Amino acid sequence: MRALRIHFTAEDFARIRFAPRPVPLQELHAALATAVTPRGGPLSAPWRGRVLRSLPTAAEPLADLVPAGRPPSFLDVLGDTLADGFERIRATSPGLVRAELERVHGAVPAPRWVRGLYAGEEAAWRTLRRAQQAAYETVLAPVWSVVQDLHREEFTGYALAAAEHGVAATLTGLAPGSRLHGGVWEWPGAAPAREVRLDGRGLVLLPTFHHPAGPLLQDAPGRPAVLTYPAGPGLPPTAERPAADAEALAAVLGRTRLEALRLLAEPHTTTSLARALRVSNATASSHAAALRSAGMATTTRTGRSVTHRRTALGTLVAGGPR
Repeated sequence: MRALRIHFTAEDFARIRFAPRPVPLQELHAALATAVTPRGGPLSAPWRGRVLRSLPTAAEPLADLVPAGRPPSFLDVLGDTLADGFERIRATSPGLVRAELERVHGAVPAPRWVRGLYAGEEAAWRTLRRAQQAAYETVLAPVWSVVQDLHREEFTGYALAAAEHGVAATLTGLAPGSRLHGGVWEWPGAAPAREVRLDGRGLVLLPTFHHPAGPLLQDAPGRPAVLTYPAGPGLPPTAERPAADAEALAAVLGRTRLEALRLLAEPHTTTSLARALRVSNATASSHAAALRSAGMATTTRTGRSVTHRRTALGTLVAGGPR
């Protein structure tokens, strides 16, 4: 049976992290791959049609990089913004660029601008950047705020599941049908079949909301591996959310605990938190403890008094200013 098998060491388990924000270029590439592949059934067909009809001429060079559906690995970078992603791609070593273009194109003659990439010509790199920018503006920009909201919800769910059930159960929960045994995380049915040994590099988990099949694994030497896995409702997001963000977060955290998280943007003692929530001190203390165990709040003691305040993770989950 085909399977992706990821081998962990104890050090790798300690270095698992969840990408704190969605990655524009990774999400763009997932969206484009879904647009040109008949995935997701008939419900995705209208979205695919709209995307393919609306892509501008400036984006067409991107198709030259995936003649057989196998994009070069140097396009897969982690960057919080488009500009950061562009810079990371441009910083790829010339040797890796040439090796990946040879892998992708083989003996098939490449278009002139791709040969320019191979030769390191700046004009070719500008062509790539313009193509990615044009595709982003058409495909992702209209729904980027929705992608950010969905990512925040996924982040929250992962943090709470890890705090309550542990990392092993949370990993397999991300991928129904996968299993973790003997330090190996196995995804049956994944294509192509691969054996990946992390050897202490760690793993970054990155949800995608435009790629219903998965997983996608980026395994660059000397860097943490990046696992992009399908998340969300299974259909590409639209500009209209089916439910308010507050409702989605409340479903995960509970309404009172979500309100506690929002209140802890400012320091609160247990008594002041209980008063603001209109609950008992014991209940307020329980909510603060749950948020603290999930890494979303801290508690400091001064004499008899304790003060609670949310962490950077808590601020990210709550959607407040960073």
